[in-house]
Amino acid sequence: MRLADKPASGTELSAWLAAEVVDTGRPWSLVTMDESMLPLVAAVECSSHPHPWGPGHFRDSIAAGYWCQLLVTPSQPGDPSAWGDAPRLADGRLLLAYLVAMPGYLETHLLNITTVPLHRRQGCARLLLEALQAWSRLQGAEWLWLEVRASNEGARSLYEAIGFCQVGRRRDYYPADGGQREDAVVMSLALLPADPAIEAETEGAA
Repeated sequence: MRLADKPASGTELSAWLAAEVVDTGRPWSLVTMDESMLPLVAAVECSSHPHPWGPGHFRDSIAAGYWCQLLVTPSQPGDPSAWGDAPRLADGRLLLAYLVAMPGYLETHLLNITTVPLHRRQGCARLLLEALQAWSRLQGAEWLWLEVRASNEGARSLYEAIGFCQVGRRRDYYPADGGQREDAVVMSLALLPADPAIEAETEGAA
């Protein structure tokens, strides 16, 4: 199965992923990243990482056909007042998090997953990772791969809780402060086959 065979809109993606992704307690949807969103995404990236991706990284990923998704939610009564200045799409929906993943032969490689600082520790990254697993299985992938900074204990703990295992280490993979370099921990996750019923529904919606 190829990326082009799958539903393209955020509404369709949300519908078929909802069969496998846990409920967040509020409405959410996945929106495919496009170039019009790059200023917003790049601003979040810069506020989230000391060594961020530049707009060109995202632009190249979109052009290459990678799975580039935004996790968004509409504003609701009772949202914290601090969210008043939170990043939003042009239609007013709140940007919670985003990811970029590269499909390959029988595998998917997670390249970037970022949660907007205001929305951290609310389950956004876990939700995106669950969605990534569901999408990857529907592409026929058997493995998920990623690299994470050795010092990023919070991310490593989340990946391990989901089922990722450390399988290697890349020396001096990441840039670090003061002109230094930092190792990357390589992690992988074996994926279960896609549910045939869900796959049949997906093929019908394509």
